[in-house]
Parts: sequence; C-alpha cells; structure tokens
Amino acid sequence: MVAESASGTCPQGRGRRCKSYPHLMTPKEFIENRLEKVKEVPVISCGYDTKDIQAEILRLLLSKKFRKYSANESLIAHCKNAIAVRVEKNEPINITFVHGGYKLWRLKESPYVDWAELFALMYYTNWVKSICAVYEPGVHFDFFVDDWIVPILNNVSEDDVNSYIGSYRELLSFLKSYQPKNLDMTITPVGSCFESRASFDEMLASEMTKLDGEGLADLDEAHRAMVELNVKVTPEQEADPLWREKVWQIHRAYMPVKASPKYHKCEDKIVAFTQPLSSGTTISVGTTKSSIMKFWVGAGALKSKGDSFIEIILSPSRLELTDFDVEELSIGGLTGKNFGSIRVLRS
Repeated sequence: MVAESASGTCPQGRGRRCKSYPHLMTPKEFIENRLEKVKEVPVISCGYDTKDIQAEILRLLLSKKFRKYSANESLIAHCKNAIAVRVEKNEPINITFVHGGYKLWRLKESPYVDWAELFALMYYTNWVKSICAVYEPGVHFDFFVDDWIVPILNNVSEDDVNSYIGSYRELLSFLKSYQPKNLDMTITPVGSCFESRASFDEMLASEMTKLDGEGLADLDEAHRAMVELNVKVTPEQEADPLWREKVWQIHRAYMPVKASPKYHKCEDKIVAFTQPLSSGTTISVGTTKSSIMKFWVGAGALKSKGDSFIEIILSPSRLELTDFDVEELSIGGLTGKNFGSIRVLRS
C-alpha cells in the first residue's frame, strides 16, 4: 500500500517531508551512514594467542551477533576443518552462500537486484570483516547461484536470469570500495561449473529418470507454498492438479546435479544460507540484523526505529499488507532502476 512522497523541505534543512519523517536523518542519510559504517575497521580484542588464529577465526565466524540459528557439532567440526585447511595454506577463508540467481517475478523490482541485495551484502560484509582484520589472507565470500535450472523450474526467462546476475555483479562492484581490501565477494553461476549446457541437461535428464520409479513426493504445506511462490504457472500447469509435485520432482533431480562438480560441498568451503538447510552443516545468518527473508524473493525497505531506521526485507505477501511511503533518493555511484527510491514503512 503506497503513498507517494509529499513535496516540501524540512525547515531544519535535514531533507524532505519533515512531517512524515521527524527523524534526525533521512532515508538517504541513513543508507549513506550505513555504507560508511561498512568501511569502519572493527576493534578486535587481543585476548587470544596469535598462534591460535584458527580458534579466533572460528569464534568470529560463529558469532551470535550474526548467526540466527544454533551451530550443531557437525557444523562446528566442519568449520574447524575448513579453517585449518585454509590457514595451513595461508589462503583466504572460503564462505560459499547458495541461492537462486533471480529476482522473484512477482516483484515489480524483477528482474534486477534492489535494496534487499544491498542490505544483505552490507550485512555479510559486517559479518566477515572482523576475520579480515585478524587474518591477513582475508575472506573469499562467493555467491553460488542457480541459473540454468531457473527457467526449467520457475518458468522465468533466461534473459531475466542473466539480467539479475549482471545487476548483481554491478552491485558487488559498487560495494567493493566500502569493503576491506582482503575481502573478495564474487558470484559464481552453477552453469559455469559444467563443461557445456548439453552435459548439464543430460545429467538432469538422467537424475529425473532415476526418480521416475519412486513416483512423486507428497508435499507438506511449506513445500507447496514455496513452489507456488516461485513458479510462474503456465496454463498447462494450471490444468494439472499435480503440477506442484512435478516441479518439486525436478528440484529433487537438480540437487545431485548441482553437487556433481564438487564446487561448494568441499572440505575447505563453509556454506552459508539465510536459514538452516537439511545438510545440517550450514551457517544460518539471515539477511539483515532483523530479517531472515531470502533477499532474492523479497524487496528491501526501511522501518522507523527511534530517530533512525532499520533495514528489512519484505515478501510479496507482506508488501500487500504493509502501509508505506516511497522516498526518492540517490546514492552516489549506486545505479540501476531499483535504487532511485525506497519504501519506508509507516510507524
């Protein structure tokens, strides 16, 4: 539910719409302030033995300040081993974040990144920059994104997938100047790990054949909702009462295909995600301090908090039920169709 920005200038010179936003800072000032804070070098306690750098990296990696869910013994053991392998080679700690390489088609922001991606990238930078401060080789933070499977699963065009990934790379380039020099954020499409598109398709078809004998899986409400949210349903699918189960069957077949290049499931890589995954060895860090909503299927917005704001990410259903204003703004160097304005939730 949207109300366009009212015209007028704040008499204190702090920005537009003083009546609507009686804060000490405007949304533009808030975001610029957040970006500057990303630049700040963290103050690290020297209470650890420099010879035990692996333990310190593990402590920072599993910090409850950023981790949204508990760390089980399997996760801790895997992290310890991955850190040891990297430190012994004097190489960057490798964190691999897995997600879909698309912006949800239901959002007007689609197919490009928006504030949700920026807020998440800033949050993840703040998470790992302490490691960069204590460990000279730093961190390689890689986003491993589904690409070729998206048109097959979700009926989203390949052009839209490519547009999303392209805008994602531009956003990473923008944020680079705010990050530690020893932090390298990259995006790696799953398709780039295969010899050819034909080899990917052949492997997917083979996995589908293996599942044919098992029949379609029964979906619980959570899985049905996830399929319904992501898939741009075709008329043919609407006429098929089992279309959700058939989409999930493709998803099941895709999982071993995605794992086959052994790109992200390695002893020296630490997998991160917004929420826990079935593997049990994933660091669940959400997307912002106050959100666990997946950034690629949500839209970024600001919410008033005291004399400032907090970053949040809203699902399509939340957007429909939420009252907000749209604030026009411009951040130097940040380009793209979704960065000329931002939703601000009404108090």
